[in-house]
Amino acid sequence: MIQLKTQTAEYWQEDLVIDDQDLEHLYAWILESSVPQTLDQLVLALIEWRCRGEEATIKAELEKGELYRPRDSYEVGQPIVFPALGYALATVTGVRPGYNPQYDPFKVIQVRFEGEEGIREFAAELNHPHKLNIEGNGSELLAGKLSPGALYAAYGSQVRQKLEGRLQTGTSWEFVKFGDEWFLKGLMAGIHVGHLNIAEAALDVKGTPLSPEELLKVLELSTDLDQPAQVFSLNYALRGDNRFDDVGTDDNILWFLRRLEPPEAIHPPRRLQYSPQPYSREKISDELLELEREIEDEATEPAVFGLYLQKPIYTAIFNLTYPHYRVGTIPLTPRLAALFPQSSTQRTRITIIDGRSGQRMTGWVVHQHKYVYGLDKWYGEHNIPVGAYIKIEQTKDPLTFIVDYEPRRMKREWTRVAKVVEGKLTFEMQKRPIGCQYDELMILGENKPVEVDSLWVAADETEKPISELIREVFPELAKLSPQGTVHAKTLYSAINVVKRCPPGPIFAELCTQDCFNSVGGGYWMMTT
Repeated sequence: MIQLKTQTAEYWQEDLVIDDQDLEHLYAWILESSVPQTLDQLVLALIEWRCRGEEATIKAELEKGELYRPRDSYEVGQPIVFPALGYALATVTGVRPGYNPQYDPFKVIQVRFEGEEGIREFAAELNHPHKLNIEGNGSELLAGKLSPGALYAAYGSQVRQKLEGRLQTGTSWEFVKFGDEWFLKGLMAGIHVGHLNIAEAALDVKGTPLSPEELLKVLELSTDLDQPAQVFSLNYALRGDNRFDDVGTDDNILWFLRRLEPPEAIHPPRRLQYSPQPYSREKISDELLELEREIEDEATEPAVFGLYLQKPIYTAIFNLTYPHYRVGTIPLTPRLAALFPQSSTQRTRITIIDGRSGQRMTGWVVHQHKYVYGLDKWYGEHNIPVGAYIKIEQTKDPLTFIVDYEPRRMKREWTRVAKVVEGKLTFEMQKRPIGCQYDELMILGENKPVEVDSLWVAADETEKPISELIREVFPELAKLSPQGTVHAKTLYSAINVVKRCPPGPIFAELCTQDCFNSVGGGYWMMTT
């Protein structure tokens, strides 16, 4: 059996080059359907097109001459098609006896291929089993093959990558894209600035995001296009106007006005911004590596948390750190990100329900910068301290979530409180009323946020090294302990008051500098 090229992995993974004929076929295919097509639909259509093309070519070649089989006899002047040589056509120029002591008497035919000068020889009338001795007229070569759907399942991802690149460069064909759908520019509905102004007014009055289908009802476009084409045209036009912002998901597009979005959802707050710095992870002890995973900072490399975080979850608890406490955000660690909607858009608008009162709040999932904004007032109203355990829970609505804390009887507890003394960050123990569960190693409060902010700005603008900050903060924390020890998690929590930093660089300093010594249990001492 001769295998078709389109049935091989090599063809789709290495040999395939998307050419203008492919684009012409896809152009006509979209033109005939008059509706946008996903890239996967186009990939399948391309695979079907290539398979049909090879089969048609083979059938046409087979009609030009007799199919070569080593067992058959041939005459001078007879045209022969050779499947094993790419269905090349040759003409018999001579026939002579052949000799091989292993076989019965047979003949050798001399043939000249189209476009070749020389003569090539092949066995004929060979009474011996051979894979080229197929039955029938050659149509059997096309039987038993994988369907285009099966080829798509096997090689679709490689074809998808090649086709997407070619579509993006094939601008002369007027292919246009929105999300994962492709359409033709000439088929799109005519949406002008007047329509966009109406859409802006509708969103302004409504005050909440609207789907493109809802906006189309307001616009009342004069067109014979089907709704999918109208939706694509509207989405494409809105994306090109800076007034509008898609705040939905890839499966649920929702348009809103950028000017109605909070600044914290558009520009990541400086408190959350971390400038990565080199450090040696190999030097961090196993004990601190485990603490790093326990802290679960969103700026930590995702690989640190392991594959178990890929499992689906419906509720999760996280430990509130100082930067997120001040900004009113939720960190999007790999585990927590699995709770929230995934999207290729910059941000997704969600609803957050207070698990205590049932009050509904607006939240913003900022995908690229790994945080959810919208809990600044909630943290304040419930007197949530840094170090508190916060619970996030999904609901039946994929864009609605419940936020809660683990309550306990209100009680005054000794707490580390951050202060600024003579331009330095210090700490003292004070009694503070606390009505929720918290991590004793990470809890801290503050007396004068404005002074702390000034210290943070100074450290940020001068780009003070993390090693210098650790040497300043560690002794201040050690004063609070009779043993003069500081837990690594406490140090991490305190450092983030004045500089955004994940645990890795902090823990690396503890393990590499001679002035720091582990005393076990995550506690460290500093020697002068």
